[in-house]
Amino acid sequence: MAKIVSEFKKQIVTLVTSAFGFVAALQWNEAIKEWLKPITSTGSGAIALTTSAVIVTIIAVTAILLIGKLSK
Repeated sequence: MAKIVSEFKKQIVTLVTSAFGFVAALQWNEAIKEWLKPITSTGSGAIALTTSAVIVTIIAVTAILLIGKLSK
């Protein structure tokens, strides 16, 4: 029984931590959209969304690579 309670607590901590990470990601999403408005506001909907997706992907890949190097 103690092992089940311990595992339950571990899973709750993981779930709550993930929820906070998700909320932070949503906030970053809004911030990045605002930063990209001047770049994407002149294009049509599909072009603007594609442009912002490419920019965010480049930034995300760069950040992931840097974090990977720093963690070693």
